[in-house]
Amino acid sequence: MDQHLEIAIKAAIEAGKKIMEIYATSDFGIEMKEDHSPLTLADKASNEIIVKHLNKEGIPILSEEGKSIPWEIRKNWDSFWLVDPLDGTKEFIKRNGEFTVNIALIENCSPVLGVIVVPVLGELYYADKDGSFKCHIDLDNKPEISTIIDTASKLPIEKDQTHFVVVGSRSHINPETEEYIGNIDTSSKPLKMVAKGSSLKLCLVASGEANIYPRLGPTMEWDIAAGHAIAIFAGRTVTEISSGKPIFYNKENLLNHWFVVK
Repeated sequence: MDQHLEIAIKAAIEAGKKIMEIYATSDFGIEMKEDHSPLTLADKASNEIIVKHLNKEGIPILSEEGKSIPWEIRKNWDSFWLVDPLDGTKEFIKRNGEFTVNIALIENCSPVLGVIVVPVLGELYYADKDGSFKCHIDLDNKPEISTIIDTASKLPIEKDQTHFVVVGSRSHINPETEEYIGNIDTSSKPLKMVAKGSSLKLCLVASGEANIYPRLGPTMEWDIAAGHAIAIFAGRTVTEISSGKPIFYNKENLLNHWFVVK
C-alpha cells in the first residue's frame, strides 16, 4: 500500500475513534463559525489528530478547520492534503450517525487518493490508483494495515437491479435538485430516493448502492474530495453539471460548482 494512503488511513481511524468518544458525551461544545455553520469539540479534536499525522509527510494541508491559507500561497502548490475532519457536523449534532472523516491527497488539481471513515458504522472507504475499497473496522483496536487490506472488498460491490437509485442530501434538497431528478432517464426502472448526510452520498455511488448523486447546491472542496477519489477509482465520474468537465481542486474560490456523481 502507498505510504501516503497508509498514513491517511491511520489518521482517519484515530480521528474517528476520538469523534466517537465525544459522541458518547452529553456536551459537544457547540459554537457557531462566521459562516453560521456549527463547530464542535469533535471537529477540533479530529483536525488536531489528522494534522499531527499528515505533517509527517511534509505536504501542505488545507483543512476546513484551518482554511485561511491565502490564495497567493496555495496557487503554488502542486500537491496538498485536503481534509474535512468532521463532515456532517449537523448530522453529528442530531446524533443520526451520518457523519464522516474525509482525507484526500490532491495532485495537479485532481484527487489521487481518498480515505473516508464512517465512525458510527465502523466503515472505512479508501482509494488510489489501485482501486476503491471498503471494509469494516474496529475503531477501538486500531486495525493493522495488513488486516484492512485482507478484509477489504473492491468497489463496486452492490447494485439494486430493480430500481434506479438517486441519493440526495439529508439537509439540502432544493427546487433545482428536484427538477434535475425529475428529468433523469431511469431506463424504465422505478425511481428510488435515498437521503444521506455528508460524503456518504459519494460512497453509495462508488459502492453501487446508488446510480447517481446530483448536487445542485453549495459544497466546499473539502466536502467532496475524498469521496471524489473513491468514486472515480471505482469507475464513476464526478463532473460539473454546467460544463461536463471533471471537478478540480485548489481554486481561488474553494466553493464547488454544481456537480453530478454517476
